[in-house]
Order: sequence, then C-alpha cells, then structure tokens
Amino acid sequence: MDVQIRIKEIRELLERYNYEYYVLDNPSVSDQEYDRLMQELIRLEEAHPELITPDSPTQRVGGKPLDEFKKVTHARPMLSLGNAFSKEEILAFHERVKEVIPNPVYTCELKIDGLAVSIHYRNGEYFLAATRGDGITGEDITLNVRTIKSVPLRLKEPVDIEVRGEIYMPKASFEKLNEERANNGLPLFANPRNAAAGSVRNLDPKVTASRNLNVFLYHVPDALERGIKYHSEALDYLDRLGLRTNKERRICKSIEEVYDFIDYWSKHLHNLPFEIDGLVIKVDDLEAQEQLGFTAKTPKWAIAYKFPAEEVTTVLKDIIFTVGRTGNITPNAILEPVKVSGTIVQRATLHNEDFVKERDIRIGDKVIVRKAGYIIPEVVGPVVEARTGAERPFKMIENCPVCGSKLVRKAGEADHYCLNQNCKARNIEALIHFASRDAMNIEGLGERSIEYFFNLGLVTSIPDIYRLKKEDIIGLEGFQEKSATNLINAIEKSKENSLERLLFGLGIRYVGSKVASTLAKTFKSMDELMNKTYLDFMQVNDIGEVIAQSLVEYFQDPDKRALIQTLKEMGLNMRYLGQETMQTEEFAGKTFVLTGALSMKRDEAKAIIERLGGNVASSVSKKTDVVIAGEDAGSKLIKAKELNISIWNEETFKEKIKPYI
Repeated sequence: MDVQIRIKEIRELLERYNYEYYVLDNPSVSDQEYDRLMQELIRLEEAHPELITPDSPTQRVGGKPLDEFKKVTHARPMLSLGNAFSKEEILAFHERVKEVIPNPVYTCELKIDGLAVSIHYRNGEYFLAATRGDGITGEDITLNVRTIKSVPLRLKEPVDIEVRGEIYMPKASFEKLNEERANNGLPLFANPRNAAAGSVRNLDPKVTASRNLNVFLYHVPDALERGIKYHSEALDYLDRLGLRTNKERRICKSIEEVYDFIDYWSKHLHNLPFEIDGLVIKVDDLEAQEQLGFTAKTPKWAIAYKFPAEEVTTVLKDIIFTVGRTGNITPNAILEPVKVSGTIVQRATLHNEDFVKERDIRIGDKVIVRKAGYIIPEVVGPVVEARTGAERPFKMIENCPVCGSKLVRKAGEADHYCLNQNCKARNIEALIHFASRDAMNIEGLGERSIEYFFNLGLVTSIPDIYRLKKEDIIGLEGFQEKSATNLINAIEKSKENSLERLLFGLGIRYVGSKVASTLAKTFKSMDELMNKTYLDFMQVNDIGEVIAQSLVEYFQDPDKRALIQTLKEMGLNMRYLGQETMQTEEFAGKTFVLTGALSMKRDEAKAIIERLGGNVASSVSKKTDVVIAGEDAGSKLIKAKELNISIWNEETFKEKIKPYI
C-alpha cells in the first residue's frame, strides 16, 4: 500500500463526511465508520509525521495553550447593526431606504446569538480567524476556530477570500457543558452566547475543541469586487465554496413579506436547535447598499429586528443606590433571582427618581422585569393588584451613599449628583472608564483589578496607574511574575495612544469616543484644545452648545489642567497620531465616488483620497466631483455620465496619487 495515497484518500473521505455532517446536516456514514477512518489516519500520520499537513482532519484537536491573543486589524471595519424593536421601526427603516432605492428587495435572515468572526482563506486554504473586537481591531483566534469542525480547512475553490459570520454553541452542547460543569463543582455559564464567547477566547485551543461549537457564515466583504451583485448570491457563493450558511433565509420583495418573516419566526424561534436574538433585514442589491452607505457605527442598508423582550415577574426586595463616574446617583432594584432571556437576574436598573415615582414602584412589590435590548435588566413596573399593603414607597436619598456628601439635582435633569470630587465611588468609576477598551485600552486593568488596587491604596487617581511598579503588585491575588509583567507593559504601552483615546478616557462630560475623535482630528494636540474658546468649539462639526460648554468648563478647571500636565510629564502622548491631511489640487475639497471592481481595496483608496484632502461619498449626486470607475461599473457610472461628472478609470486614479504615496 502506498501510504501517501492512502492518507490522501482518507483525508478526502473525512472532509466529505465532515461537510455532510456539520454543514449539510445529512451524514452518509455511521459515526463508527467515521471514527474508524479517523483512527486509521492518526496511526498512519504517527508513523509518517513528515506527511502531516495543516489541513489534515487530525489537526483540529488544538495545539499548545497560547500566552495571549495577538491583535488583528480588519481591512474593512466589522460594524454592528442598528436595532428595531417593532414593525413601526422596520417600516421607518423601509421608508428611509425607499428615499434612495425606490423598490428595494430584502434578504431576511436569522440573527444568530453568538460571537462575530472573520475567517480568511488563502488559495482556498484556511489561514486566519479573528474576533470583531472594537470593529477595527480584533483578536487572532486562528487556532481555536480551526477546531470547529464545520469550518472547512480547504475550500472547494482555490480562492483568496475573507468571510464573516457567527460562532455559536448549539443548545444541546450548552446543556451538556453545564451538566459537566455542575458535576465538577464549576460555575455554570449563563447562556449559550457567553459559553461560546468564553470557549472561543480560551487560551487553550484544546478547551475550545471540547466545546462542540458551530458556525454560520453570512457575509463576503468584497462581494461586489468579485462580480457578485446581490447579497443572496453571495450566500449561494459561500455554499458553493463549502462554507456553512443558515438556510432559514428568505428574499422579500415587499414590506409585507418582511412582516410575514417576522411573524413566522416570532412563533417558531424556540423550535430552533440554537439561540437567536432577532432577525436581520438587508437590502439585497449590493450596488444599492453602496448607495445607502453607512453611519459612523452601522450600515444604512441593514437593520436587526429584536423580538419583544421576555417579561417575567419577581419580587423587589430592596432598592440600593450606586455612584457613577460623573457623580450621578442611580437607584437599583435588588430582586428575588429570576431567569430572564436565558440569564439569572438579581439586580436591575431603576434609572432615576422620576422613573420610580412615575411608575409608583415600591419595595416589596411584585414587579415585571425584562432586558432592555436583550442586554440590560430593567424593571417595567409593579403588579399593583398583587399588593398586600406591606410594600414601602420609594424615597430618594439626600446624601451620597459612599461619602455622605449632600446630593444635588441640577435644573432640567432627572439625575441626582454627588459633587464631591474625592468621592471614592466616583474615583473608582472614573478609573475603570479610563482603562477601558474604548479609552486607554489597558489590558489586565479591568474593573476587579481597579477596585482591588483602589482598596489597597495603590491606585486612587489616574496618575497612580502610571506610578505602578511590578514589585507593587507581584504576589497580590491574581498577579504572579508573568501577569504582573504583562500589566506593567500594557500600562507603559498605553502612553503611546493617540490623543482621541486620552480625551475619551478623561471622562469629560458629554464627550464620547466619536466626539473625542473629532476633537483630536480638528485640533491635533492637547495644548491646542486646552486654549480654545466656546466659539472655537462651536465651529466644529458635531459639537453643539452643551458639549462646547462642557469642554470649556473642563479645560478651565485648575485641577483638570494640573492632571493633564502630570500625565504629560509622565510621558503620555498628547497629540493626534492619525495621518495628516494634505491639501492637494486634484483632491482637496472635492467629493469622490468609487464604483465597480478595483484592483486595490476600496478602504485603501478611500483612505488615500481623504489623506489628500478629498471626501468619499457612497452615491452619485450633483455634488459629486469625480467618479472613479473600475471594471463592471454599473448605475453609478451611468448617473455620472448623465450629470456630466468627471470620470477617472483606476489607472488615472493611480497616476494622480502616485506623487503622494
């Protein structure tokens, strides 16, 4: 027997059986026959290790544990979807689409409740997998995703492609996992999504391999460039490549058909072998998607419909108060534990004094609880007819529950505030925010670590973070040599962050991550920002009166200025590190539209145009100055000709940018 030929035969058989079982859900052989072939392959490869290849079915079991996940920058951002919670909101989405696309056709799909993933193939071979992360940068989970048997290690065509989808844990796998954990005295996972996320992000791929995860793929980021014109065609293309897609999808040619899809799955969602947290409605025409474009965070051509939140009743045992980083006081309900949308809930937000009083929520009430947006537990209101007379009416506290300072309710606001800048609770929340992912992104300095360090007196202010030394923390609970070194390195690395992260991390009231980014790009340095006036800020797009006033108050505060000076002396970067915009004659102030298949990535072309002073729009209008047309350019090119707009082919574009790149 020629061993090499036999190994090839077995691998091809196992690949086919894997595809039938995990993708088609239609096995043609028994488990015993599959196991027999796998054992034969293992024996042959052990005898001839030089014949083992990365795509062999035996290589799915997981390798050595990782020290940490490496970072992966997505070539195209992995955006989240906007949400709708009613048919009225779906209709509003439809009307917005119709303003640009008169007769839209939609592809409707199930929204799998799992972990978003990007998977890359080179020449048809499995190459890379990454989490969404913050949408721009994710984590390299290549070894872990390799263990998921429904992810082919070789496609049916030798293509270079990125595909995106959702990793999830089937209900049966979740129940089995929790049963095993209960038998071993381990804490249970709250729901299949948490279990899937924890499994994928485990540093030991063998753990991931044992968790029986699965995947559905639903997106080809460069479908248009591949000559694919419709999202539904892209899904069919994934099927042809041997990738697993969810077949419970429907093309809807009217809003009534979309409603039918919603109605059907509202009744049948519990019959599925996996969890879904809604449905996704996407404009099917990919050119139309381009025309509709994106907001800062979400595509305008798709929306997620969330099923009405499950509501349950339980007893409100007590109301306690917490202090936020800006000093805002939030009443919180302490509940008899109850399961809501798959997780046990024991606390829920009551928002503010007005919310509680308007609903007449009392301690001891039987209350209705749900998860707002499937995420945040909230009390809807009391079950008044269940009252016994023993319930106690709500009374807002007058003093901070942590430092005892007198609370203040500002005119026109619903919240009460603790104004004591030295309040312990405010300081902890501010530190947690500063180190968080969207701010300074200091890995290893999470909520628990900050509270621990604060209570030990190690970190009571932002500068204290940068005063930490390895010898201060090594030996503390959870910190040995390696973890202590990693944390100190992460803190040091955060000093290199661009200005927008620092601005957001400082917790300036009303300054979110998007506003921080706008400010950093506009003013370039902290010194510039600190010396701007109210009128200067009002000249900036996206900055209104409230934000402008908040910025002036912050930068005029002597304590805040002293904090910034201290951080500067500690070596934190105070400048915007994004690429500077060049003002070039061919591009400055002009609006460009990209259409058709280009040899260079669209994101790369867009970045170059913006760096040279131009703007990129998603649709052609009278305001468009130049259309850059690749191969198979469609309706945008036709419209550009009708409007007599300047048209460049890709070669012309490359000649124009050549002097600057």
